[in-house]
Amino acid sequence: MLSYRHSFHAGNHADVLKHIVQSLIIESLKQKDKAFVYHDTHSGAGRYDLSDERAEKTGEYKEGIGLIWECDDAPEAIKPYLDTIRALNQGNKLRYYPGSPKVGRSLLREQDRAIFTELHPSDFPLLLQEFRGDRQVKMYKEDGYARLKASLPPKERRGVVLIDPPYELKHEYQDVVDAIDESVKRWATGTYAIWYPVVYRKNIDLITKGLEKLGIRKILQIELGVAEDSEERGMTASGMIVINPPWTLEAQMKEILPWLQSKIASETGHQFVQWVVPE
Repeated sequence: MLSYRHSFHAGNHADVLKHIVQSLIIESLKQKDKAFVYHDTHSGAGRYDLSDERAEKTGEYKEGIGLIWECDDAPEAIKPYLDTIRALNQGNKLRYYPGSPKVGRSLLREQDRAIFTELHPSDFPLLLQEFRGDRQVKMYKEDGYARLKASLPPKERRGVVLIDPPYELKHEYQDVVDAIDESVKRWATGTYAIWYPVVYRKNIDLITKGLEKLGIRKILQIELGVAEDSEERGMTASGMIVINPPWTLEAQMKEILPWLQSKIASETGHQFVQWVVPE
């Protein structure tokens, strides 16, 4: 359909959770000198102007990154993520928010590389503009899952794949499971981070139960909710499902989530870290 535009939602509570988990995984990979790849299957525009009429129309960033980017009591582990936001805004008023490609690229070292794919005809030119001339980045205007299949296993044999489709269509939940099934067969040791929105809880159950059936070990689920589950349309929570997570991630998120909930989530919100499939 390609109707989804992330510019309406950039910097909201779901982005904050997604990009914190993303940055923690990348920082963990940097503990070893050996190069790694960061692969982003649904990249979007790269950066978002929060003064844009689309961002201002929803104002979602005000209840997300707007609440925490200047906090002086943030857990130490999320400092690399927050530093990315501050660097993009040059220490001034919050105007720009990085998409996952920008967050990922800002954390890479000279020996690492990135692969970005985006199909949207309006977002891909913006992605090109953001990273044009960057020799550590390859960009493709093609289906994210097709490029992922063609790119695995990576030559480095180390890295992380971020999968965060718009979930415009119901089959996209199953598409994620199918993509993981194919990818793990090609690259069993890679880390795969799947973002999901909780609009209808049954769709998230479809992903978790589908992944369980694949016979894969080490699947960690991280979720932050701002409201109770509802049958009415609207995102009440979001989460990350991480396959082959860094060994530090569970403990880090158990420290970070209560802080995040206190800053972002309402009294009816929730947070948890749990194993879908243990080691």
